[in-house]
Amino acid sequence: MAVTALLHYALEVPDQGAGEKFYTSFGLVNASGRGDAVRLRPAPLQRESVLLYGGPRKRLHHLAFGAPGDEYEATRDAVRRAGVPEVDGPRGAPDGGFWLRDPEGNLVNVRNEGRVLPPPDPPPALNSPGHITREVRRGCPEAGRGASPRRLGHVLLFSGDLARQADFYTRVLGMKLSDRCQTIIMFLRCTTDHHNLALLTSKGPGFHHASFEVGGVDEIAMGAQRMLEAGRPPGWGLGRHVIGSNFFYYVRDPWGSFAEYFHDLDYIPEQCAWEPRDFPAEDALYRWGPPVPEDFGLNRELEN
Repeated sequence: MAVTALLHYALEVPDQGAGEKFYTSFGLVNASGRGDAVRLRPAPLQRESVLLYGGPRKRLHHLAFGAPGDEYEATRDAVRRAGVPEVDGPRGAPDGGFWLRDPEGNLVNVRNEGRVLPPPDPPPALNSPGHITREVRRGCPEAGRGASPRRLGHVLLFSGDLARQADFYTRVLGMKLSDRCQTIIMFLRCTTDHHNLALLTSKGPGFHHASFEVGGVDEIAMGAQRMLEAGRPPGWGLGRHVIGSNFFYYVRDPWGSFAEYFHDLDYIPEQCAWEPRDFPAEDALYRWGPPVPEDFGLNRELEN
């Protein structure tokens, strides 16, 4: 019994047009069709990863997880056994699956769908000491290139009760704890990625960021440059996390939260005997990179 994919996240935002501009500059493709939501997807995939609904302020609208075939019914049975009631989906939400709320009130949609991955990139052609894979060919990327995210990797939510939230997503939805950093942050997975959902301590719930995989450090930096040229204020990065190990750059969205480019995340095979580690506080954010912005961990949704 377990969900096996993070399918998409949906936000309620006060300006869908600004949201569309932000995410298309970030590198996603507008896939809007019928309905009230702006739908965006990575170019290599046909399934949307981001839905933007209109509303008075920015907040999480819902998360969608996949549990294909037998896992779908097993997950639904586990939800019933846990005494978690099913609820009606919000108006305009995608049809299908069943709906419930996590302990902090976030809407969750579980769908009878599996994980869909983009086509693999060619092996990287990098020259390193003693290993030459690029000969008689210049390696610098072309000017003006941005980022082209391949897929949605994870979402990070603020939480006023990490233990209760983690219990729900592991015991009820079958996710696994990958690592934690004391009572600061917890990392959960439902795929071979190190994490698909992270929970960051706060005084209440909120949406912090979503993260998308790109093809390398060059692409992270070129995406960051493109966002600066599009008028977005500086975010945070380039850097490398300790927990999960990925390179990162965070771009500020129009509502005080972030979208992240990531590359080279830790990979955990399904049957691996992975032992979650409790990291010290100094490892919660990064091994190297520029100083953390003062407002990086600020839950602006509590200001409204």
